[in-house]
Amino acid sequence: MSAAPLAPAPTGLTAWQRLGRWLYLHPTALLWLCLILPLLWFAGLYLGSLLSLLWQSVFTFDDFTMTVLPDLTLDNYRQLFTPGNLDIVIRTVTMALVVSVADALLAFPIALYMALYASPRIKACFYIGVMLPMWASYIVKAYAWTAILAKDGLLQWILSHLGLEPALLWLLQTPIGGNTLATSHLGRFLVFSYIWLPFMILPIQAALERIPPSLLQAASDLGAKPRQVLTTVLLPLALPGVMAGSIFTFCLTLGDYIIPTLVGPSGLFIGTMVYTQQGAVGNMPLAAAFTLVPLLLIAIYLWFAKRLGAFDAL
Repeated sequence: MSAAPLAPAPTGLTAWQRLGRWLYLHPTALLWLCLILPLLWFAGLYLGSLLSLLWQSVFTFDDFTMTVLPDLTLDNYRQLFTPGNLDIVIRTVTMALVVSVADALLAFPIALYMALYASPRIKACFYIGVMLPMWASYIVKAYAWTAILAKDGLLQWILSHLGLEPALLWLLQTPIGGNTLATSHLGRFLVFSYIWLPFMILPIQAALERIPPSLLQAASDLGAKPRQVLTTVLLPLALPGVMAGSIFTFCLTLGDYIIPTLVGPSGLFIGTMVYTQQGAVGNMPLAAAFTLVPLLLIAIYLWFAKRLGAFDAL
């Protein structure tokens, strides 16, 4: 049977009523009408800023007069491949990867217990415990860790009462150490891992909760031992959640400049390098060129994470 024709529009409608009726009959147009202003704002504010950075990155900085000249050059990008600047990129990327791996190892048992074993009341307590640190100021937490890791600070006092201070002194003599934990690579790693840990726990927990209990029961009925269930069922299905969490931990570590400034030894990260060049030196072209490095790295990482299904777990 052929579809009945649409009823003709009633007469006597105002212009707003006719517009409302037309939008009701054309939901795609209504959707675009709702999205056009946010999209224009996004394009003007975000994409416009990126294009401005790209344009400024090809300007020339006069080291003698400390001024930016509108002479186009690619020297700023060539400077990115000098040994000192490559060392900054490698140091930052290494820390971002190590923090992501450590947070995944710490977050998985917590998320597994929350998703599969905790009662509703215990799960609510875990949610509060995981999210409560996110309510505190980021800078306050970073400054608090400088006091915890300082010489004769809280952590060293606890380790000394546990008889583990010799182990701490041995760690401080290794390449990841320093004069104190607060001025060591290890201390910087601890602060990064602590602050970004909630961003890893929640995506993994969400991915694990999507696993049907009948699937785990079927694996057990087929003779799989708990270790086999973990390695062949839980871990593969939780991998998108791990990758989703690593998007936060990797990207946030890559662009951070506050923690590298407050905790750890001397040695610039990408964020502190951009801050130094733009704020202290005034070399905006080199700062703009350095800004494109994390953008490129994040784009590559997001492409890799998407292939592993990370966006499905967000």
